Amino acid sequence: MKKSPVAVVKERFASKDKLVEAVQKLATGDLWLDRVNAAKGLGKVSNQKLVKLHDALSDAKQRFGSRDKLVSAILELKKRTKDAAYGAGLKKFPLPQLLDLHASVERANKRSAKAAAPKVAKAAKKAPVAKKAAAPVAKKTPSKAPPKKK
Repeated sequence: MKKSPVAVVKERFASKDKLVEAVQKLATGDLWLDRVNAAKGLGKVSNQKLVKLHDALSDAKQRFGSRDKLVSAILELKKRTKDAAYGAGLKKFPLPQLLDLHASVERANKRSAKAAAPKVAKAAKKAPVAKKAAAPVAKKTPSKAPPKKK
């Protein structure tokens, strides 16, 4: 059975305060867009959301290092590296959404590569067959008869 968010927090961080501190350490300017309510802060966010946020931040830091590198990786996967406007739009996305987008584009590229592989193999197996030349077809000329009167 799945553990409750409180059990996960106690197991991995010992307390919610330590989890909030760990998230704040990872939430630097190069990874994080600060959209948290300043009056409430991260202490009011649920345990489940904090754990997911910590996992996303640590994953992004480990795999990419910064938001800019993650955005450039997405642009490369989508083959849109020269599209500056699209890249600027991506930079406004929250980090978990960028990670999801990166994962979905990777899966789509793998599927398309897997689907294209059998077509290439079939085309390589078939030898070109010489086609017979077709006989020329005579063109019909429109008749120049006057229209019939009623």
